[in-house]
Amino acid sequence: MDETIAVLIPIKSFNEAKERLSETLNKSERSLLMKKMAENVINSSATLPIWVVCDDDEVALWAESKNVSVIRTKETGLNAAVEAGVQILEKNGFSKVIIAHADLPNAENLERCADFEGVTIVQDHKGDGTPVLVIPTQKGFRFSYGPGSFSSHTLEAKRLNLPYRQLFDSKLSFDVDEPEDLKFISD
Repeated sequence: MDETIAVLIPIKSFNEAKERLSETLNKSERSLLMKKMAENVINSSATLPIWVVCDDDEVALWAESKNVSVIRTKETGLNAAVEAGVQILEKNGFSKVIIAHADLPNAENLERCADFEGVTIVQDHKGDGTPVLVIPTQKGFRFSYGPGSFSSHTLEAKRLNLPYRQLFDSKLSFDVDEPEDLKFISD
């Protein structure tokens, strides 16, 4: 079976991004950081078709300026936005989706995450989250982003009887959530 693979990057408003960094960075700096990290994720997607799912005009215009397709959603919350995005990509004929968060400043080579027949889960550097998740479409995968998402996504793959693997990759597992994370961003 020929696989058609897409990258889906959920992005909320740049102006509301990374509020946990507000003690270290002002709103403008956080917005700029988020754009820079999101652009890095786009650049790490190689030749794959890239889609941003968002509910924000500024994010949509920014993504279009980077030649990225946009899925507008009215869904609130990360899980609902990702689900809506995956459903649209499935309807557009994609058989596999790489869901990559936009806050991965050191991301490289997302395409290699999709070289497995099943679910690939990249655990975040704190051992709890899922910054990158690769799923086959048409399986009804339920997303559980938030605290404990790595365990939840592993259990979901088991529930669906899908083969799964944990991919260890220091560049893809490092997401920026807390002020102390800023010192590990490479230029």
